[in-house]
Order: sequence, then structure tokens, then C-alpha cells
Amino acid sequence: MSASGENAASRVSAQPGRARKEAIEEMIRVDHAGEYGAVRIYAGQLAVLRHVPGKEELVAKLEHMAKDEEVHLARFNEIVNERGVRPTAFAPVWHVAGFALGAATALLGEKAAHACTAAVEEVIDEHYQSQVRRLDEMGETEQPLRDTIEKFRLEEVEHRDEAIASGAKEAPAYPLLSGAIKAACRLAIRISEKA
Repeated sequence: MSASGENAASRVSAQPGRARKEAIEEMIRVDHAGEYGAVRIYAGQLAVLRHVPGKEELVAKLEHMAKDEEVHLARFNEIVNERGVRPTAFAPVWHVAGFALGAATALLGEKAAHACTAAVEEVIDEHYQSQVRRLDEMGETEQPLRDTIEKFRLEEVEHRDEAIASGAKEAPAYPLLSGAIKAACRLAIRISEKA
């Protein structure tokens, strides 16, 4: 084989490794961004609802969920640093947008705040399930990342189920509100993977 043929062959064989590395970096980047956005959503909801008399039980539930998201974000901060993954350039946007979404839905009332949580967590559940399947296909080398994502996915499902049990689907214009939030989350996922 000629030298140029060998170089071409080595480039082709290197591609799957590079594609895999890029795919994992995208997963980490978007999950880091998503957990950051979730922390900001709860911050917005709590900024409103902490000042509403009679909402102490709701505030306690939201604080518990917010703490879970803070744990998730802290772990993804570690993973980003450990693997040298560039965070999304859209973090300043998610900082404002997450807080605004949380505050706006809380201002619409308790049921709308729950509808927000249910919609966001439903999208995250789907997203994390897809990532777990992809990581399973990559084999044992990515088992720790896969296990982290699966653990967080199960906690997000608990948040969704709690929000639904607390009346999320009773929010005014629930299908419209839920659909808009889901669409925004899916768009944020696509943006954060690449940018």
C-alpha cells in the first residue's frame, strides 16, 4: 500500500473514534446546559412562590426538586471539567430564559408551575432515554456516564410524576402551555448540543 493509501486508511479508521468523542461531548454539553436551565427554572418559580401566603408545602416540594437539579448540575460541572468539554455558548441565554420561564409559569399559578415541570421533565426523560440507548451501544467504556444519566433520568421522572399528581394537567390551557414548553426545550437541546 502506498503512503497516501495508508494515510487515507488511518484517517478513515480514526473517524469513528472522533465521531464517538464528538457525540459524547455533545451529550455532556447539552446535559450540562439542561441541568443549568432546570436550576434556573426552579429559581424563577421559587422567587415568585416564596412570597405567596399558603404555598409553604408547594415551596418545600419545589425546593426539594431544585436541590436534585443542583446535584445534577454539580456532577455535570465535574464531568465537563474532567473531560475538557466546552460548555454551551448559550449559557447566558439559558440563565435568563430558564428563570423567566419559571417565574412566568409561577405567576400563572400553582397548576401552571406544575405544568412547566411536567413538560420539561417529559422532554428530559425522552432525551436521557435516547442518550442511555446510545451509550449502551458504545459499550462498557462509557458505563459511568450512562449510569449517571440513567440515575438523573429516574429522578427527573419522579419530578414529572409529582407535578402531574399535583395537578399539572389542570392548568389553564394545559395542552397549549405544555406543548409550547416542550417545543422550547427541544429547541434548546438542539442548540446546546452544537453551540
